[in-house]
Amino acid sequence: MKKNWIEKNLNAFSIKPNLMEYFHERESFNWENVAKEFDGLDSGGLNIAHEAIDRHANGPLCDKAALIWLGENGEKKIYSFSDIKKQSAKFANVLQSLGISKGERIFTLSTRLPELYIAAIGILKNRSVLCPLFSQFGPEPILQRMQRGDGKVLLTTKALFEKKVRPLMKQLNDLRYVLLIDAQEDESERILSLPRLMEKAADSFTILPTDPEDMSLLHFTSGTTGMPKGVVHVHKALYNHWMSGRYVLDFHPDDVYWCTADPGWVTGTSYGIITPWLHGITNIVDEAEFDAVRWYSVLQNEKVTVWYTAPTAIRRLMRLNNEPTKEYDLSHLRLIQSVGEPLNPEAVVWGVEKLKMPIHDNWWQTETGAIMIANFLSQQIRAGSMGRPLPGIEASIVHHNDDGTVTEVTEPNKEGELALKPEWPSMFRNYLHDDERYAKCFVGGWYLSGDLAYKDEDGYFWFVGRSDDIIKTSGHMVGPFEVESCLMEHPAVAEAGVIGKPDAMIGQLVKAFVSLKTGVEPSEELKRELIGFGRKRLGSAVAPKEIEFTPNIPKTRSGKIMRRLLKSREMGLPEGDTSTLED
Repeated sequence: MKKNWIEKNLNAFSIKPNLMEYFHERESFNWENVAKEFDGLDSGGLNIAHEAIDRHANGPLCDKAALIWLGENGEKKIYSFSDIKKQSAKFANVLQSLGISKGERIFTLSTRLPELYIAAIGILKNRSVLCPLFSQFGPEPILQRMQRGDGKVLLTTKALFEKKVRPLMKQLNDLRYVLLIDAQEDESERILSLPRLMEKAADSFTILPTDPEDMSLLHFTSGTTGMPKGVVHVHKALYNHWMSGRYVLDFHPDDVYWCTADPGWVTGTSYGIITPWLHGITNIVDEAEFDAVRWYSVLQNEKVTVWYTAPTAIRRLMRLNNEPTKEYDLSHLRLIQSVGEPLNPEAVVWGVEKLKMPIHDNWWQTETGAIMIANFLSQQIRAGSMGRPLPGIEASIVHHNDDGTVTEVTEPNKEGELALKPEWPSMFRNYLHDDERYAKCFVGGWYLSGDLAYKDEDGYFWFVGRSDDIIKTSGHMVGPFEVESCLMEHPAVAEAGVIGKPDAMIGQLVKAFVSLKTGVEPSEELKRELIGFGRKRLGSAVAPKEIEFTPNIPKTRSGKIMRRLLKSREMGLPEGDTSTLED
């Protein structure tokens, strides 16, 4: 009932942004026009730090707030574009004084402190490579990534260093320096005080010629087994960052923007640092972890206009039985985007009912570097859909055949693997030290994403599941996302994670792990009710045959349900890499 209502009425909530009509601009689009948006370096080339900060600091936006930092304990700091330019220049000069040069990897391990954001820009100014780490990582994932990434410098805090890094120092042979954000004195020639170094450093820095293909960022993604993959990105990726800020986030000059993602993963850098600053937008950073009252207060008090968050956070807010627009002034908020895990249709409905606007889903990966497919503000949302490709992005559904070839699926609503035509600017350039693995991602002129999806008659893409998550049961192919979304429509269900459990008779049976809303008690009767609920909506072949209640569904900090972890625990198998598991 709600889905039918939302499909008919979402246009009433869609506001046309100040853009040319989508399909017209797709036809005339070319990357050369995007390139004209940037100054380029006087010394030659293209550098993210210059385009995100220095060109604004050198012009009319010099005194505009670039960063509004909200401390966990109530502290608030505001940095202008001019401030960020000077402070990041100091950090770049610190790296120069330490002999750190172009292409060398600088790792960051910190909570959301201003120094982290300043350092990110300073690293890029020095033409070094920014390599973010989650502050919640334990020693082993830190060691794996720093060794694999040949880390030369680590920026961190005293507490994180003592707890997680000091025991690793003898194994980090390539690590020359540790810079401690909150240490007033050097501990040794290798472990240094960042404040002391910054105090001595000059606040001007000339960025040397930067080739658009020079490495800029290195992000690590967890594998189901084996070592994490180091995903290489280049300075030219900023073309996609800028364009998605224009088309998807619909940035206006007076916007106040808040991306809740941690810089330890790709959204927190691509859309928590680079994209808003490319557009000269004021960027909110909140040091604290999720708290519903705090988040609503930030939206209200900072007059946030564009909010980019994750399905995990949205589902947590959905658990509360409240009326946020009556309790908080959210009148400035005009656009909500979601990323991480596909957004369940029920969350879109909740957005309309509780926030008085829909939540727009979009799709991309660490490997794509930027948003590829999105529900645009200028178009009707189809609840549960990824949306349509951005201009300059050619996406399709393909079948990867047994003989190694790829066949494009032209018929609508037929499932296959989501694929992109290569060579968009933010496309990853390699898996560090793993050329063979990188080459396997490209077949028959397509980048194969590993995500299964289908495309409808109007060009909207719909997520089905990761290729390794698909459940084969009684001859049927079942996508867990479809089952999870159905279960979330039940009023007792807060979240659901679905796996295929081996079964001698039918291959795999569909099993759902269910987290209940506050105040709902688990019972055998409720299990039977949920199974019947699923059968009525999905049919007996697709609906879950087993339900298990659990307080929490395991997710990565980026909001993705860790179905492989649910499956490993169910079957008593090794859990593999759990370094990105949400606490």
